[in-house]
Amino acid sequence: MRVLVTGGSGYIGSHICRVLADRGDTPVIVDDFAHGLRHRIDGMPAHELDLAEPGAAGVLARLVADEGVEAVIHLAARKQVGESVARPLWYHRQNVGALTSVLQAMVATGVRDLVFSSSAAVYGDADGVVTEDSPTVPVNPYGETKLAGEWLAADVARADGLRVTSLRYFNVAGAGWPDLADTAVLNLVPMVLEAIDAGRSPQIFGNDYPTADGTCVRDFVHVRDLADAHLAVLDALPAQPEPHRAYNVGTGVGSSVRDVVEGIRHRIPDAPATVTRPRRPGDPAAVVADVSRIADELGWRARHDLDDILDSVLAARAS
Repeated sequence: MRVLVTGGSGYIGSHICRVLADRGDTPVIVDDFAHGLRHRIDGMPAHELDLAEPGAAGVLARLVADEGVEAVIHLAARKQVGESVARPLWYHRQNVGALTSVLQAMVATGVRDLVFSSSAAVYGDADGVVTEDSPTVPVNPYGETKLAGEWLAADVARADGLRVTSLRYFNVAGAGWPDLADTAVLNLVPMVLEAIDAGRSPQIFGNDYPTADGTCVRDFVHVRDLADAHLAVLDALPAQPEPHRAYNVGTGVGSSVRDVVEGIRHRIPDAPATVTRPRRPGDPAAVVADVSRIADELGWRARHDLDDILDSVLAARAS
């Protein structure tokens, strides 16, 4: 199968492209390369295009037809929460605008199957175990663009006969291959590593939450498991009985921020001691995915735990 992967040179996208290629599919990458790395997708067909620019839908439609694309995995998006608060108009244009171009190109070319990269950010300040039926009340423009994207994709699916699945990612970490490791210092694991490499103490924000060790609890899913979830969805889409379906993608197991930080420190000799800072506003105590829907309906389950995630990150760091 020839699969269009937007944002395919990014951290998550490149893992998806590699698992597609490993099983004999052909990923066709579209990326603006603003943050992605070209070496991650060496040897794969790739096209540079900003999907949010005027006229992108027409360019993409021609590319889809020329490449013989049969399905789409759409990941291309901006994802910095703070930046989204400062630049909401730009974020909506980038994230919802890019998705609009993808949907227009799919409708124009008759490609029906779409896997949409959504986020647990659609749940906002949810606390505890979150199901797909939990309230979706995003608290920042980034989360709003993901929820708006789900709504838009579902509307187009109903109107134009598409089959769409939205995957709500929880906290993605790890490295499936050393050369595909996360290099953007936006998430907890890379932030801790950056601090240690610079000789600074890694920071924990808040140790007085109502959790086992007082720090926030999150659901960390290995990026390789997340990539495999996309393949499971892609294979199931032709038989999906409804135009749009959403799935949580996590492990169903919570790990505390202290578990993660100390797990990294213990793997690095002479790492500086951790420093605890006051809570940050808006951080819920614990957010963990209920993954029973994707397990029951598609048979997908995460195969890696937190130790596997941290071991893979340190192995990539040493390579």
